[in-house]
Amino acid sequence: MYITRNIPNTRIDVADALRGIAVAGIILFHSVEHFDIFTQEPIVHTLPCDEQVGNVMAWLFSGKMYGVFAMLFGLSFFIMNDNQQQKHRNFSCRFAWRMCLLFLFGLVNVAFYDGDILMLYAVYGLLLIPVSYLPSKAVWCIIMLLAIQPVELFCLVSGTEIDHTRLFEIYQQTISLHEVGTFMENTVNNLLYGFELNLRFNVYSGRLTQLLCLFILGMQLGRHRFFYNEGRNIQLWHVILGISTLGVIVLSFVDFGQLTNWLNPIYNLLILMMITSAVVSAWYAFQGVRDTLIHLCFFGRMSLTNYLLQSVVGSFIFCGYGLACYRLVGITYAVLIGLVMIIVFYVFGRYWFKNHTRGPLEGLWRKLTWLNLPKWPNSKHGKV
Repeated sequence: MYITRNIPNTRIDVADALRGIAVAGIILFHSVEHFDIFTQEPIVHTLPCDEQVGNVMAWLFSGKMYGVFAMLFGLSFFIMNDNQQQKHRNFSCRFAWRMCLLFLFGLVNVAFYDGDILMLYAVYGLLLIPVSYLPSKAVWCIIMLLAIQPVELFCLVSGTEIDHTRLFEIYQQTISLHEVGTFMENTVNNLLYGFELNLRFNVYSGRLTQLLCLFILGMQLGRHRFFYNEGRNIQLWHVILGISTLGVIVLSFVDFGQLTNWLNPIYNLLILMMITSAVVSAWYAFQGVRDTLIHLCFFGRMSLTNYLLQSVVGSFIFCGYGLACYRLVGITYAVLIGLVMIIVFYVFGRYWFKNHTRGPLEGLWRKLTWLNLPKWPNSKHGKV
């Protein structure tokens, strides 16, 4: 069983910067996808470089930024849990309540954007509770098992095929409503089918076990204080950077063929680890990098707020009930729209943090998490 080492958990600026990078990447790639509208209509304003820009954006961000979020989610869980252990308080019930709140935030988010991930994260997060009691050796074994994409590997070896017909049916119905439906029609459809759609897509894309892997990995990296500049941590990040970069280079020249369903998620995981290790290594190695990325810390500290904002604003910009930009702008112009959204959210965040220590929804989430519920054992007054 894991027992706290009673070492203070100070705020990790590089983790905030990574959150900022992740939410900015999500906004950009959602813009590339026109917030889940893949229309068959001719697009009015396009550029010759649209395909190339789309390929670069997909390589950098698709599946990677949500993975970074998942890893940092696990890190945050560890910090909160460890802080409570150091006060001899049990955090499990309080964290379960926190995940219920996150699910409710997800319900609000999915009303605007069908690609919500918060509800799934809330469900995945509950699985961290039993895993957090395990010793590190057992946790590393779970991480390695999940990292090899066990579902896809089983299907490959056994010849089993998962039927994704239901996924495509819901997706087609949802896209059609995004194009021609009213706001209320979209909202009702998203609330009815959004969670199922995202769960089925996670199975289809190989993210089901990979995101859980990254949740647990983030917790484990927190246990070993990997994100602090202590001991040999920086050298270990250099090693991770070298191995992941080599793996990305090798797999970039491999034709996956019939192994696509199994290897593609692993390839994405290697890219994610390459990006993460590059950021952490550069952060601690170069003052100039810290001076540049420190601006993204504000963005990352409002990641929940920014995530919901991008759903509301982005859906209005691209959906048919709003500005209907899904048929007006190609990929490159969509990326520019995403950049404008990022800049506006960043300016709002800088203004907000002049008078507040947390983002609007982050502060609300914290207050609701620590509601005085005396029936819960050992968590009446515990706060982080």
